[in-house]
Amino acid sequence: QMQLVESGGGSVQGGGSLTLSCTTSGSIFGRYAMGWFRQGPGKEREFVAVLSWSGGRTIYADSVKGRFTIGRISAKDTTVYLQMNSLKPEDTAVYYCAADSYGLGEARTEERFFAYWGQGTQVTVSA
Repeated sequence: QMQLVESGGGSVQGGGSLTLSCTTSGSIFGRYAMGWFRQGPGKEREFVAVLSWSGGRTIYADSVKGRFTIGRISAKDTTVYLQMNSLKPEDTAVYYCAADSYGLGEARTEERFFAYWGQGTQVTVSA
């Protein structure tokens, strides 16, 4: 079993920055990619970014490309970060981190591959 806990959410004005953290604990067998998803008010949950197990591959949603960065400090780091710059009101959402434990650690974007989820952290961006 794996536990994921997000932190770093909050309220910020448009154009500002926030850094979300996702700390993992417990253990699962095999390699796993780490992803971030979000659910805005009245919207379905959507993919934001994913980092492969090796850290060598990232994929971003078009809506955040160039503004958000996913990463970890080192391969052994149990915390995954989402650096969010140039925030827009449409970025307002509950942000979830998730672990893709079904694959071999490759970066994938579909929710169905992610077995473990955090409880979410609220990000609110005002105009």
